[in-house]
Amino acid sequence: MRWLLGFLLIFSAHPVLSQGNDFGDDLRNAWGFDILVSDGGIGAGGFYWREFTPTIAGFINLSVSEAKDGREVEFFDPWTGQNFVPGKINRFLVIPLHLGAQYRLFKDQIMDNFRPFVSAGIGPSMIYATPYERSFFNALGHGKAHYTVGGFVGAGAYIGSDPSNLVGINFRYYYVPYFSGINSMDASLYEPGGDLDERNYIQKKQFGGFYITFTFGMAR
Repeated sequence: MRWLLGFLLIFSAHPVLSQGNDFGDDLRNAWGFDILVSDGGIGAGGFYWREFTPTIAGFINLSVSEAKDGREVEFFDPWTGQNFVPGKINRFLVIPLHLGAQYRLFKDQIMDNFRPFVSAGIGPSMIYATPYERSFFNALGHGKAHYTVGGFVGAGAYIGSDPSNLVGINFRYYYVPYFSGINSMDASLYEPGGDLDERNYIQKKQFGGFYITFTFGMAR
C-alpha cells in the first residue's frame, strides 16, 4: 500500500495547466481506473462519470475484487511451499456494476488542490464462486455465478491542483447481500464436536465490507 500512497503524492504534484483554474466550473466528463484494497484482498475496476453541475456528477463503475469468510485462518505448508485455509470450500469474486451520484463538498470554501466529496451507488452484482480445491486459474472454469443487487456509500477526495488529473482516495462501504447463502467453509472443522464424516457448510451471505479505493483518471 505504501507504493500506492507514494504514487498518489507524485502524481498529484503535476503542474497546473496554462489555463489556470478558470475552467474549474466547466462541466466535464471523466474516466479512469480504481484500485480497491480490503481485508478480502486487492481488486480493480474502471469508471466513467459526467458532471451535471459544478458539484454534482453521475457515474457508472465496474469492479472485480475478492471476498473472504471472516472465519478463514491461513496456514503455510512447508512441504509444498503454499498457503492454505483448512475447511475452505469456495473462493469468491465479487463483480458489481454501479450507477450512482457524487457530490463535491465545500467547493467555495476549500482550494481546488483538495476536493472532498461523498458518493453512493447501486446496481446488479455477480458473485462468482470457484472451488478452493483447485488452483486459482484452473478453478475459474469450474465456478458458478450467483446474482444479486448491492450498493455502496463512500467519502473521499481528489488531490492536486490540476482538476483534469483525477487522483484521489475514497473510503467506501459495500453492501452485497446474497440472502440464500453460498457454501463457504466446512462447519465440521469450526463447531465443537464436529464429525468430519458428516459435513455441513457455513454459508456466506454478505459479500461487501469496507474498501479503500485509489482512483486514477482524466477529466475533460
